[in-house]
Amino acid sequence: MQLLMIGTGNIFSSARFGCSAIIKGPTGKIMIDCPDSLPMALRKAGEKSGWKVDPLEITDLIITHLHGDHCNGLESLGFLRWLHHRETGAALPKLYMWKPVADRLWERLAPAMDQSGAAKLADYFEIRFLHPERENLICGITVSCRGTQHPIPTSALKFKADGKLLAWSSDTPFDPSLIDWLAKDSDLIIHETSPAPTHTPVWLLNALPEKIRSKMRLMHMMDDFDPKSTTIACLQEGEVISV
Repeated sequence: MQLLMIGTGNIFSSARFGCSAIIKGPTGKIMIDCPDSLPMALRKAGEKSGWKVDPLEITDLIITHLHGDHCNGLESLGFLRWLHHRETGAALPKLYMWKPVADRLWERLAPAMDQSGAAKLADYFEIRFLHPERENLICGITVSCRGTQHPIPTSALKFKADGKLLAWSSDTPFDPSLIDWLAKDSDLIIHETSPAPTHTPVWLLNALPEKIRSKMRLMHMMDDFDPKSTTIACLQEGEVISV
């Protein structure tokens, strides 16, 4: 697997896009979350990485939760793909979510996208559920999920392909049981860091065993985050990592 970081900031960042990434698997690409200014975020990540990142080619997308820095881009992506579908007949993107997230998504999008009541969520996306109790196959990648202790329904993720395993914390306060789940059999752990109580302060991650910290990378950083405050590497937007 290869991972391209699209955004590494938190909701208050003026220097970074919201946390998001694209994972390249055996049969396609999965985008994790959908930040504000999505076309610009994809363009800048593509320019830095050399990857071609076209929103019209996003076929599979996972939304971890409904805070704006993780899902605001769905409006622009949805309208773009709806117009493209009408003009060309191209397939709509498949949008995967934990059911508690899916249950309120249209409630969030409808004021901007219901077109005076004539449209519905299925006009923009093909909705599919992530099932915590079993593995999910997306683009040739086996995807597992579990809930975090964030204040709204939020799913952490694990991706497995070609004998490698990538873990993604999503938004979470410090949770040793979640870290155990993320770390088990993982080759790379991408973990958030922002101030408590709804996020994970870096000093708590610094206290983890070295065998966990050595395979961990950081995202969801405040603009004033000091990389020298930790030995855990901070991810950069446009960075490509091979797992």
